[in-house]
Amino acid sequence: MTRTPAEWVLGVDSGGSGLRVALAPVGDIGRALTTASAVPVRTSGSGIDPGHMVEQLVPMTRELLGRAGDVVVSGAALGAAGMATLGDGLRAELPGALARELGVERLALAADGVTAYAGALGQRRGAVVAAGTGMIALGTDLANWRRADGWGHLLGDCGGGAWIGQAGLDAAMRAFDGRRGASKALLALAEERFGPAIELPGRIYPRTDRPAALASFAPDVARCAVDDPAAADILRRAAAHIAEAAAAVCPPDGGEVALTGGLFKMGEPLLAPLREALAEQLPQATAVTATGDPLHGSLVIASALAADGLRLPLDRRLLHVP
Repeated sequence: MTRTPAEWVLGVDSGGSGLRVALAPVGDIGRALTTASAVPVRTSGSGIDPGHMVEQLVPMTRELLGRAGDVVVSGAALGAAGMATLGDGLRAELPGALARELGVERLALAADGVTAYAGALGQRRGAVVAAGTGMIALGTDLANWRRADGWGHLLGDCGGGAWIGQAGLDAAMRAFDGRRGASKALLALAEERFGPAIELPGRIYPRTDRPAALASFAPDVARCAVDDPAAADILRRAAAHIAEAAAAVCPPDGGEVALTGGLFKMGEPLLAPLREALAEQLPQATAVTATGDPLHGSLVIASALAADGLRLPLDRRLLHVP
């Protein structure tokens, strides 16, 4: 008697810190097998490199399939940072490549904000704020997507880690100069982390990872916020920016709002003013705990796709099913 292979789904999360891959049964995505690479998929002016994606993803997936046993991939979802603006190559080449190499016939390609949304709220209406070094808010009424911010540390990402770190360093340099809005406590921590204040511009401006360097100072701002008025004010302003972004994308008649990302691990110094800001700006919404992360979100989308139950709205740049 021939045994029918079990149906499993593939989830992928690609970002600046590397590539994560998960394989799980269609009906039990909490029971996932995972693997990860610390090597980010290459990105250039022409977009995310589909060849480098396939070069990494295929052997990682085959390793998971070997661990899973007699299974078939009935649906897959890949979330990638930059998909919205740099994903044309992936949209053109990845469906064919994964069909040839892995037999994947049903594939969704998503922006990382969409997989963050699906990981946090599943397929329910509402809004999700994803914040780490940057900050983006994404919301849906299940008919259309709405996005706010996520424009990078020079044009936006207001309230994110780089924004908080930069505001903290501004307060530190004000103390160095003797200007208003200063924080001697932040000046001391800035010199502890980066060296003498007079050398700070030369240590920050030339860095290719400038947003990450700025964001590395955000936890120091949180450490100071309990006793330092300038640091506490920075986090209050960050909370207001985050709440503004959530309010801009949440359905007008409410819904659930979830927070996801490493920034919120800063704890009460940020979360306390954020709760107040959300209550003021989004009284019609319900704040909830995020169910899972973007990798979990890719499995949510893949499982829904495999079961013909995908309810999140399709959009060529944000959530594309070839």
